[in-house]
Amino acid sequence: MQFEQETKVDIHEQSPLSLAFVGDGVLELLVRRKLVEYTRLVPSKLHSTCVKYVSAKGQSRALEILEPLLTEQEQAVLRRGRNASKATVAKHATPQEYRASTGFEALLGWLLLTGQDERIQQLFDAMWEGFDPTL
Repeated sequence: MQFEQETKVDIHEQSPLSLAFVGDGVLELLVRRKLVEYTRLVPSKLHSTCVKYVSAKGQSRALEILEPLLTEQEQAVLRRGRNASKATVAKHATPQEYRASTGFEALLGWLLLTGQDERIQQLFDAMWEGFDPTL
């Protein structure tokens, strides 16, 4: 997944919201790829199923599955993302779900930008395994 390139900014100096910006794209791509590879859904159904995973509510539920698996360093990144202040909150999520989803996205962004593609895949596989999109 990683596109090799030299970074100009120290990743540890990036704001959690910048990491979440990247992490949002990471999760969206992983979910879309999995759905296309393993289902025969039509595009409108692909989209509605994808939203169940990548919405703030879905990411918050996924994080409940993943939190026990996180290292101390990953938990620290997650906390930074959760504590980042945002001016808006998703209209279909509670503030707690929105903060959790921002933390989860920040974690995925940090993992990508630090070259930990294998760890992203491990966490995504665990999420996919334990996540029921019908709930």
